[in-house]
Amino acid sequence: MKTMITLAALLLLTLTVHAQMADSIKVQFVRDWQRAKAYTKEYLDAMPKDKYNYRAHDSIRTFGQQMLHLAQANAGLVANGTAANRIWMGKNLEQIPSIQSADSVAHYVLTSYDYAITSISNMNPAILNERVKRGPFDISRYAWILKAFEHQTHHRGQTTIYIRLLGIKPPNEKLF
Repeated sequence: MKTMITLAALLLLTLTVHAQMADSIKVQFVRDWQRAKAYTKEYLDAMPKDKYNYRAHDSIRTFGQQMLHLAQANAGLVANGTAANRIWMGKNLEQIPSIQSADSVAHYVLTSYDYAITSISNMNPAILNERVKRGPFDISRYAWILKAFEHQTHHRGQTTIYIRLLGIKPPNEKLF
């Protein structure tokens, strides 16, 4: 009997710790996405409004297209991670000429961060271990959120060269 009570107590402790860890992970995700939003806004503000169509090279996206690509991926990858309803389904934002202006790009980018923050805030952390298959990728919801964060970091980082080529100092890193 004593062994059963001990096992039940250990099981309860394990479940409690697991739930607290999942909540802690969710809280950290939200903090990181809030920081990333502020950092990306600094990039949007650093680029002159009349240079959003600037390309560092003929074969790559414009600054605005880079940022719209970042926004679209934020929404899609975070939806995979959180099971939130998708936004911008069936659209390729970077290919829509009418949203290439600085104000439109900023709107879509900041909306994508708000979507990520809200979706993560509202998700049940118990789903983080569920697997989601998209194309050839079959990974956990937790991994989809990590991939989303990695992707936005990559594309924001790519725009550093655009800003530097125009003789502008890019924003300082916001690691914390």
